[in-house]
Amino acid sequence: MIPARMCAVAPVTLALLALSGCSSWGCTDTTAERGTPGARVQVVDTDGRPLGVTAVLVDWRLEPHPQVPSAGDQVHFRFRFDGAGENADPAVDACAVDKKRVALGCRTVEASQAFGPAADPRTGDDWLAVEHPERVAGVLFIPDDQSHDRRTCAVDVKDGGGRHPPERPSRGEQL
Repeated sequence: MIPARMCAVAPVTLALLALSGCSSWGCTDTTAERGTPGARVQVVDTDGRPLGVTAVLVDWRLEPHPQVPSAGDQVHFRFRFDGAGENADPAVDACAVDKKRVALGCRTVEASQAFGPAADPRTGDDWLAVEHPERVAGVLFIPDDQSHDRRTCAVDVKDGGGRHPPERPSRGEQL
């Protein structure tokens, strides 16, 4: 009698587990395609949809970092995020590139970093350390929002998976 009841309940239990996301066969990870870099980019989500925010490179220059002047010249750049509000804190990768658009060094900058001096409160600044500062021809932003990276299936089978933003470019990578 008990085995018959178990056989009757088992399909319903398995269906509930599958619908709740507790099954491992439904979890997949994908990586979004990297958007086109530029000095002014529309920030996009992992599906390529604009978020209504524009990341803008204000200017850049080579100079020693004030906290480590002995390290020599680094790339000091100013930026702003137009359209970012209280409910949105997008982040994009910023890369110093040479004249062939080869990445010399990259880091992620967030809209919340743009709280600048009193003259322009929407502007922020950051630094990129590069091995050969004399090769730097510019700074580019990658338009893909890096602020909401989901957990991977390997980390969380139940709630992980889905589309992830592209990886930060590596040194030597053509942009």
